[in-house]
Amino acid sequence: MGTKTRRSPLVDWTVLVPVVALVALVFSWGRDLPGPVVVLVALCLAGAVLAAVHHAEVVAHRVGEPFGSLILAVAVTVIEVALIVTLMADGGDKTASLARDTVFAAVMITCNGIVGVSLLVGALRNRVAVFNPEGSGAALATVATLATLSLVLPTFTTSKPGPEFSTAQLTFAAVASLALYGLFIAVQTVRHRDYFLRVDIQPDPATGSAAAAGSGAAADPGRSADPSADPDRQEGHAAPPTARAALISLGLLLVALVAVVGDAKAVSPTIEAAVAKAGLPQAVVGVIIALLVLLPETLAAVRAARRHRVQTSLNLAYGSAIASIGLTIPAIALASIWLSGPLLLGLGPVHMVLLALTVVVSALTLAPGRATLLQGGVHIVVLAAYLFLAVSP
Repeated sequence: MGTKTRRSPLVDWTVLVPVVALVALVFSWGRDLPGPVVVLVALCLAGAVLAAVHHAEVVAHRVGEPFGSLILAVAVTVIEVALIVTLMADGGDKTASLARDTVFAAVMITCNGIVGVSLLVGALRNRVAVFNPEGSGAALATVATLATLSLVLPTFTTSKPGPEFSTAQLTFAAVASLALYGLFIAVQTVRHRDYFLRVDIQPDPATGSAAAAGSGAAADPGRSADPSADPDRQEGHAAPPTARAALISLGLLLVALVAVVGDAKAVSPTIEAAVAKAGLPQAVVGVIIALLVLLPETLAAVRAARRHRVQTSLNLAYGSAIASIGLTIPAIALASIWLSGPLLLGLGPVHMVLLALTVVVSALTLAPGRATLLQGGVHIVVLAAYLFLAVSP
């Protein structure tokens, strides 16, 4: 009997797809693309998203939580910021509100879309989705503060006409955003890391629903109640990848993310033309960009929720929202030195109402440390309202 030939890892799709997507980016950058090429680039974009999720999970398995979700959130946000700055530099006055629209869209997608879907998946798997209210609540408070300082206050300040900050106000917002982001990272990864680790769940023999085995420092994040009973839980007990494999995946993750954001920029003229032709508001472009850029986090969060790791999903969601504001506002403040035209940051009344609703609903969801299908559905409805009003203001 012949021996089975082992396939080289160099021909694995998770290696080839990011490279192909990056090549597509190189050949499409700065060019007017015909329809068939746009479709090809979009396919490369989708493949790069799936590859990014795979490599993010490999890295996360090696470094453990919450570092794994932090790496993915920061990597995506850094490249998202580069995309926003690039589009604003090329777009002139018509992109004056692009940073605001994209950042707010990221907040709504993460705090309602990713959180809502993760809670739905977690509740469907265990009847109740269980997580750490201490860590998730602290993350929500950080998101609410950053969003208010950076996106709400510009509407009410009087130093400049319109929803703009003065130079001094923008500098303060940038410094405050960086300080809060740095403080959150320190708390999440060092001082109170246990608040952001997975809560164990055990089936309640009386009701069949899931119950928390512990939270915060009391929970053992590395153990589930019966990992052998569910194949999805067994992965968390597999041997972590080697340092070499993790470094390779980290490099391929960065390649995939560059390809995701670059290919998104390559197809953005087609998106902008389609939005204009359909008579939709310019803010829809920011929504679409945020949806494309946040695809890796969304898929990673859903897969984590399916594996009974709702806390990891929440880490991804709120970590991405915090990074989106905490890194974008300082970058835009720095870029405003050479960017011409106004920088509109203040939200309108409708978006402020949606932001306030999101904060209130999220606080009520996170406070008990457990959620059902209802809470997940409420978040999805809030996101649906945002998307509908973006198209039909």
